[in-house]
Amino acid sequence: MASTKRKPKIIDEYLAGVNASHRAALEKVRKTTRHGIPAFRLNGRSLLFFGAWANHCAFYPGRSATLKKFRNELRDFETSKGTLRFSPDKPLPVALVKKLVKARIAEIRG
Repeated sequence: MASTKRKPKIIDEYLAGVNASHRAALEKVRKTTRHGIPAFRLNGRSLLFFGAWANHCAFYPGRSATLKKFRNELRDFETSKGTLRFSPDKPLPVALVKKLVKARIAEIRG
């Protein structure tokens, strides 16, 4: 049977559908990334993504190379190819999010 639930088209719709603790953690990431950045795309290229899953939140900087550059600073978090996982009780530090965003901007601007 096909699902009648429609996919969210804007971030606010997406966040409204996740549990409160995940939403709070993702809002913190969103607030940090919105500072000085008008969108999650830059020059038509993906800048970053974030999402909530059953047991964690995730930050996707768009390229696995970005995470590799910060592997020492990310040692307290679970990472995989292009994913940085965190929990609402252990959110990403604002300073780290800013560094990741700045690195992505530099990569896009080449």
